[in-house]
Amino acid sequence: MKALVYKNVGQVALEEKPIPGLIASTDAIVRVVKTTICGTDLHIIKGDVKEVVHGLTLGHEGIGIIEETGDNVTHFKKGDHVLISCITSCGKCENCRKGMYSHCHEGGWILGHLIDGTQAEYVRIPFADTSLYHIPAGTNEESLVMLSDILPTGFECGVLNGQVQPGSTVAIVGAGPIGLAALTTAQFFSPAEIIMIDTDNHRLEVAKKMGATHAINSNQENVIEAVMALTEFEGVDTAMEAVGLPATFELCTRLIKPGGRVANIGVHGKSVTLAMEDLWSQNITITTRLVDTCTTPMLLKTVVAKKLDPVSFITHWFKLSEIEAAYKTFGNAAEEKALKVIITNEF
Repeated sequence: MKALVYKNVGQVALEEKPIPGLIASTDAIVRVVKTTICGTDLHIIKGDVKEVVHGLTLGHEGIGIIEETGDNVTHFKKGDHVLISCITSCGKCENCRKGMYSHCHEGGWILGHLIDGTQAEYVRIPFADTSLYHIPAGTNEESLVMLSDILPTGFECGVLNGQVQPGSTVAIVGAGPIGLAALTTAQFFSPAEIIMIDTDNHRLEVAKKMGATHAINSNQENVIEAVMALTEFEGVDTAMEAVGLPATFELCTRLIKPGGRVANIGVHGKSVTLAMEDLWSQNITITTRLVDTCTTPMLLKTVVAKKLDPVSFITHWFKLSEIEAAYKTFGNAAEEKALKVIITNEF
């Protein structure tokens, strides 16, 4: 089969690999129909995620069709259309019983990280019964790719950890797909203001169309002064970091009001500085989280009910044979005006 393989720092290639087979009785083999590229994949290629070995198939998002199941898979059968979760969960270990599936003792974020992922014709899914979701008939399957990762990530790591509440003020640093996912799902809780901060005017315009009340280009304005002016010089209740850089995380800690929350969403490859001489007395909470996808069933229901429309995140379409070009487009998002790309398996 064709698979997008991590070769070395800064290098990936579409190569031939064997079609995966069942290893455990709880596995399923899925023929990938559509997948996408995540910002985390770019972090891997940059060398920020040290555990990824050379030769690994990248990708942790997608939809597909069940080709084969192990003897102990009871909820799925050959031919079922399924949503692939970016998080694999056994459903039985201590962390899974807490709903902290990202730290499953035998799973967690393993696809495209510790085992071969979804940017291929076929993928093996461990613990299929608790790591896949049935796709309801008549649903726009392409849009559901956004439920593999970005929407639960923005919602869980940003909105829920940030405790967004009715009437609150929110700042989101980073208007890429994850930041926009946080923006979209934050509106479930009716905050009074959502301030989007980025360096890309196109993405900021998209953010305003998706519901942002204010947009600040950090290359053109003093962000701290602008946010303080919008919040009666108090700061925001919740600041979400959706980039993964020291500067953007540190910016969030300067935008927050006393008693507020900084919710980190971004993938970080370098240390950040905490100005504890300023922060120690401010009663703020800083949260980190790897998405658990515990909200995926709820988000799937909102999409089916047409309360949430993930199609707006998709800007570019490619075939699997064009995936290297898709990476170039996604990696040059500002120039290409790219958000999420859809990659279709044409083989």
